[in-house]
Amino acid sequence: MITQRDEAMRAAAWRTFGALAIASLAWPVAAAPPTVADIARLCANAEDQAHCGRLIEAKQIPRVRSFVRRDGDELRIDLLSAGSTAFRDSIDIAGARSYSLWDYVDDLQSVVLFATKGDHSEFWWVQRQGGGEFRLPSEPVLAPGRRRLATADFCAEGCTNEVAVWRIEPNDVRKELAFKPPTPW
Repeated sequence: MITQRDEAMRAAAWRTFGALAIASLAWPVAAAPPTVADIARLCANAEDQAHCGRLIEAKQIPRVRSFVRRDGDELRIDLLSAGSTAFRDSIDIAGARSYSLWDYVDDLQSVVLFATKGDHSEFWWVQRQGGGEFRLPSEPVLAPGRRRLATADFCAEGCTNEVAVWRIEPNDVRKELAFKPPTPW
């Protein structure tokens, strides 16, 4: 019997597969997001996606400890300008919301977060310069020129079902191109 959790994990795996397919077309970059092997190893016994995110965060946070820190349910990112921005885990009637550190892109001064709300997952691109916060439907993959990123988000329901190219500006990230098949894949 396939449970709702199994379906959610399968959907997340397909989103990750799409992002990895795009990544295989790009040149290697200096950033170090978790690899498929890291995810499989770290999340083998995870209770759910949020727990998996926290396990990955525990591996990633030591390299950015000087400006990203977790205090209980709060993940705080120091901005390059004065101040900081915080992401707080919460529980409401629609389900639990969680945020976890996924990656840091040093040359773009941007933090990538993995977020969940119930069975839905997404990523956030947070710019330390200016504090811009941008939701992305799947794991972002940087292009070789580092001025664009791509996302691939496909599943049976609850996804954008598109491949998108996003332009990275100093104070903005905006969708520039998108391909959406005429019928669901």
